[in-house]
Amino acid sequence: MEMKLLCIGDVVGGPGRRVLVDGIAALKAQNQIDCVVVNAENATDGAGLSGAMYEKIVQAGANLITLGDHIYRRNDIIPVLERATNIVRPANMPSGAPGKEFAIHRTAEGHAIAVISVLGRLFMKTMANCPFAALDRALSMVPQDVRIVVVDVHAEATSEKMAMGWYLDGRVSVVFGTHTHIPTADEQILPKGTAYITDVGMTGPYDSVLGRDKHRVVGSMISGVPSKYEVAEGDARLCGVLVSVDAVSGKALTIERICWRTA
Repeated sequence: MEMKLLCIGDVVGGPGRRVLVDGIAALKAQNQIDCVVVNAENATDGAGLSGAMYEKIVQAGANLITLGDHIYRRNDIIPVLERATNIVRPANMPSGAPGKEFAIHRTAEGHAIAVISVLGRLFMKTMANCPFAALDRALSMVPQDVRIVVVDVHAEATSEKMAMGWYLDGRVSVVFGTHTHIPTADEQILPKGTAYITDVGMTGPYDSVLGRDKHRVVGSMISGVPSKYEVAEGDARLCGVLVSVDAVSGKALTIERICWRTA
């Protein structure tokens, strides 16, 4: 049996959430999607995820939610991370950090999809531990009946993401990168059956600089004077990948880049 997974990149602010709602509904209508994985790292005003926004992301159709280096930007997300079973913290954060290292979505047909996320360490201002060791540990804890595993690598360096893809080839179903907000054109099925893409891009306003008002960002870069980078509004797109996976082996069969705009 073939399972279809939709993995969606960093949701940015109000424009990202609005296009997420419409995009998930449209893509589900067009495809028999079994599980939607959403990185909601920047969903609340462009930085972090609030408890209220978590509820809206779930209502939009997200089955599993990942975050990133802004995970604790909003204090009210901490109780959600501690009680909810569909959202994870990066597995390579300090052991005492609130949240779960993996989450599992079980479909009505009884199929299970697990998600794990990790933070990169190159060019990232985080207190993250080794992501490779963290993934080894988290994978050892995923129940053996779960054949489909998705990994979100939230990292700046393309080299670190690619190294993680090769490290996990054949051990997980999907490795998708987030954080840079720029979609890459290197989607592929690695030799041992793992679907891989370096970065799926953001779900948010593309008439911008990484989701922020382009005039403020450019002005600040030219003048050297700090400016508050407001979330932009124009050209909202949902970006991600649609992956088909063999439900028995957990190996990926196809991967397709998605860039969805409201008609």
